[in-house]
Amino acid sequence: MEDLILEIQNKNSFSFNETFSIYKKCSSLIFKDKISAQKLVINILDNLFKFDKSLHNILTNLVESIGFYPYLVKEKFTLDSTDSQIRKNYHYSENINKFLHEDQKYLLSLLNTDKNIIVSAPTSFGKSLLIEEFIASRKFKNIIIIQPTLALLDETRQKLRKYDDSYKLIVKTSQNSSDDKGNIYLFTAERVNEYQDFRHIDFIIVDEFYKLSSQRDDERADSLNNAFHYILKKYNSKFYLLGPNIDKISDGFEEKYNAFFYKTKTSLVDTNSIDIYSQHQQKFQQPRKYKEYKEEVLFNLLLEKINEQNIIYCSSPARVRYLAKKFSNFIESKINSFNEVKFEIFEWIEKNISPQWSLIEIFKKRIGIHDGALQKHITTSVIDYFNKGLLNYLFCTTTIIEGVNTSAKNIFFFDSTKGMNTKIDYFDYSNIKGRAGRLMIHYTGTIYNFNPIPKNEIIKIDIPFFEQNPISNEILIQLDESEIKDKSSEQYKFINGISNEEKYVIRKNGVQVTGQLSIINQLRKDISNNYELVCWSGFPKKEQLAYTLALAWHHLLKEGESVKPMTLNSLITVTKIYSSNHNIWDLINSNFNYYKTLSKYKDTSDSDLMDEAIRNSFQILKHWFEYKIPKWLSVIDSLQRFVCSEQGLRPGNYSHFANQIENDFLRENLTILTEYSIPSSAIRKLETLIPPDKSQDEVISLIRERRIFDNEIFLSYEKTKLKII
Repeated sequence: MEDLILEIQNKNSFSFNETFSIYKKCSSLIFKDKISAQKLVINILDNLFKFDKSLHNILTNLVESIGFYPYLVKEKFTLDSTDSQIRKNYHYSENINKFLHEDQKYLLSLLNTDKNIIVSAPTSFGKSLLIEEFIASRKFKNIIIIQPTLALLDETRQKLRKYDDSYKLIVKTSQNSSDDKGNIYLFTAERVNEYQDFRHIDFIIVDEFYKLSSQRDDERADSLNNAFHYILKKYNSKFYLLGPNIDKISDGFEEKYNAFFYKTKTSLVDTNSIDIYSQHQQKFQQPRKYKEYKEEVLFNLLLEKINEQNIIYCSSPARVRYLAKKFSNFIESKINSFNEVKFEIFEWIEKNISPQWSLIEIFKKRIGIHDGALQKHITTSVIDYFNKGLLNYLFCTTTIIEGVNTSAKNIFFFDSTKGMNTKIDYFDYSNIKGRAGRLMIHYTGTIYNFNPIPKNEIIKIDIPFFEQNPISNEILIQLDESEIKDKSSEQYKFINGISNEEKYVIRKNGVQVTGQLSIINQLRKDISNNYELVCWSGFPKKEQLAYTLALAWHHLLKEGESVKPMTLNSLITVTKIYSSNHNIWDLINSNFNYYKTLSKYKDTSDSDLMDEAIRNSFQILKHWFEYKIPKWLSVIDSLQRFVCSEQGLRPGNYSHFANQIENDFLRENLTILTEYSIPSSAIRKLETLIPPDKSQDEVISLIRERRIFDNEIFLSYEKTKLKII
């Protein structure tokens, strides 16, 4: 069949007899190997203009036979029999006004039983469409949707906005649930664990559920296990777990939770693989010596695809920026007159970051970047521009796998690692490959492999809170006695030896058990002689901040957790700078001036130094200020309260400072707008237009109803962002 597909791709046209012969082969294949038949039909549709039109009625029946009803609509094929029309209409959803393909309809029928469903399906299956189907059906009143990144949650929020007559969309833990209508909680796992105002949960959806696994080297697996376990235990909710390319789950999980594991290979997009590595193996095997050579091979290939959309996988944010900038210069050297593009975001960058930031120049060449270090409003803009075809190239990190819903005609598997040392395994590779070809836009996509394809392996997702082999202390401490499988283990004996009072506060925090115990003991030693160092409120003095961050740094980091290039002293310094000035530009400027003093940067241009200062500052903002430090402050705050209670002392209160750091020092009732990908520059301007006594929900209503976004105080880019909340 591979030879036949190659013939379809390479031949210019097929005669009546040739067309009939290929359709006949496809027909016989449907009964022997349906997945191969689907692959063949997809390639026929991708080259439809080559085939004899007089036989389109046969092709229509083939498309219907494999259950690809969305493609019947896409190609405007007409079914000629009554029974075919009945089958087609059976696959129509009035809730979302779309046709489902056969496998989607089957999966929907499973979800409508009393069974919980765990589904493994390719990226281009359309698993998330069924989420909207369930929302639109109004079958469940209160629903939690857990996704791994805030960017994904924001995409989901925008899709579900149309249902706000029936549901309140809750995106921030400071929002209250509604009693008048249903609630959809759009949360990361951490936020599920923090939220205090759930109504009875009828349905929980866990997207990218492979992140439950203890084997996937994800530092947030504990939070996801605890969130999912908590909801199941408290509400006995129906659940839908979805993810790609998974072969097995923990033995016994289906029986325990009345679940059905459904694995399908059905995909509405076919992916071609091009082996670039073998063509250049001798040089690609020596990446240091032939670095420039490998880059030139990539850049020449990208230039050939200048009229298509391309995603390039890179190992780190630094690599993303390096390769994007270098490719931008390559385009400039090869094309004399390039039709540069102007974007609204340019003005915002010039006024709020720096006119020297190279992102402006690479955007002009239709090149985008996407990684975990960028501010959320920038990443959502990049994806919006890319999905609209305004950008042709997207240099990405692993955010291509889990952080964003986008695809491209071509994927370039350029770097072979995640970060410096972790090799991309077959599971990651399959997920990268799955981004090739966009559902209902492309029938086929192509992955260009610049590295050997990782060895194929069976992917089993363990569920630690259930399987408990292995299980972390952070998950084990959350389990009831009746749930623990091995009470003879040293791990259980350690957890069981913690006092009930200590266990209560440690459980609530949900992080490093041994680290929290060490902090409690340290606080007990320090609090009598250094009360003011421990029990501060409001904004801390430098020595109070240093003490608190040192406790967290030494006791709350996970073993092997990467912090480079951050050091404890640097973290204290940048936190003090940011909490004093409340301005990302001051942090960028401080980094830039510091780099100027380092000998390793003596030959680096000011523009490259500025790029590095911006990248590092954004990384600090995203990882440390928006996530890590607020969590640490919350944990240590609870521990100092516990120790003070023991000793009859008045505790400190870190919560105000933690909230200020996490929310970019914005006014409290406006912080919800950060969840809507609104830049902080626009939010600060809203302080003059919206009273401080308005609730977060009222803020959203005011902006929409009074069209506050039309005010001339806002830049064009800010207006665009505010219009879509």
